[in-house]
Amino acid sequence: MTEVDYQAIEAYALAEVAKHAPELEAAALVNTEKVITAFRNNMVSDYYLKPTTGYGYSDVGRDTLDLIYAEIFKTEAALVRSQFVSGTHALAVALLGNLRPGDELIGLTGTPYDTMQSIIGYPVKTKGSLVDLGITYKELPMSGEHVDLEAVKKIVTKNTKMVHIQRSCGYSSLRKTISVAEIGRIIAAAKEVNPDVIAYVDNCYGEFIEKQEPTEVGADIMAGSLIKNLGGGLAPTGGYIVGRADLVENASYRLTAPGLGGEMGATLGDTQREFYQGLFLAPHVVQQAVKTAIFAAAVFQKLGYEVKPLPQEARHDIIQAIKLESKKRLCDFCIAIQSNSPVDAHVEPVPAPLPGYQDDIVMAAGTFVQGASIELSADGPCREPYNVFFQGGLTFEHGRLAIMAAAKRVGPKE
Repeated sequence: MTEVDYQAIEAYALAEVAKHAPELEAAALVNTEKVITAFRNNMVSDYYLKPTTGYGYSDVGRDTLDLIYAEIFKTEAALVRSQFVSGTHALAVALLGNLRPGDELIGLTGTPYDTMQSIIGYPVKTKGSLVDLGITYKELPMSGEHVDLEAVKKIVTKNTKMVHIQRSCGYSSLRKTISVAEIGRIIAAAKEVNPDVIAYVDNCYGEFIEKQEPTEVGADIMAGSLIKNLGGGLAPTGGYIVGRADLVENASYRLTAPGLGGEMGATLGDTQREFYQGLFLAPHVVQQAVKTAIFAAAVFQKLGYEVKPLPQEARHDIIQAIKLESKKRLCDFCIAIQSNSPVDAHVEPVPAPLPGYQDDIVMAAGTFVQGASIELSADGPCREPYNVFFQGGLTFEHGRLAIMAAAKRVGPKE
């Protein structure tokens, strides 16, 4: 067997990253300008960064952060809260707050992410899910890597209340992540049939990748996590919902209680400062993660593995999928990432069941914030074709070191 020249592979991967650097830095600049402008327009001061207690009435820092998110995403309203326990929770609140028994929801981007399947209650009906509550769900398979717009026009009817669009590829071996421009075309096709249909976008992993967001091309409501892109590696928990004022208000009543909505909910400890500072850093941090993903794609492509996206392809989220084709390689990859992490580097990840997932999951997450996917992490379901989904990296330097360690542990495809 020919000896692998890892130095040459690393040099090739660095060259691929350098090709994309100008466009990545341009996106980071545009998004940083959005953030700093919103901070300035809303006159952020030190007082806004302080904690609150109890009911959280008149929490000016919390309420101003809502205004900042609404400005950045060009929406009427926003709900940014530490009370969201995860991105999945924020997504569920947005759905459950705006759908009623008898309503029809259609998934326009094929089978959604595992945890979203639990929220919907399809294909397995789960307690408290949308299907369990009497909401009808239909699903439109994707046509290859894209959405068939003519099929959208056929499946959506005047009776459809909401369409669901998942931006990221999730754990799919078939589809790609969808660009903001394509999301706009999907929404336009649905609204051509039913102008009143609510366009709902799961934006997890996609924030600040491009210069525009889905709410700028027709999304009525959108949700995501703060321990992914928008937290900038500092947010310790939380999620967000942005969109049309009435839809965000409906969601707020599901988060707290009818009549209370977003006017209650204390911001404890140092969370307020971490939310603000994390958002400020997010455009730069996200592009560090994208550079790391491109580097990983180039390294493992050279080792003979199928990667998605390819190193030269445009990016629409921070996720890099690598088809490893065996459980051992999947575990070895995650072990290498964990052992090159700042936290719990001495711990070896093993496959195990996780709430909301259909298969055992092996996960490397030696992160400062538990499970934060904007930090360097890797995970994958223990099922064919044993894809690992790699994401994050607060600094490209760290990502480069970890990926090369993973490459040497996994080795070339035989």
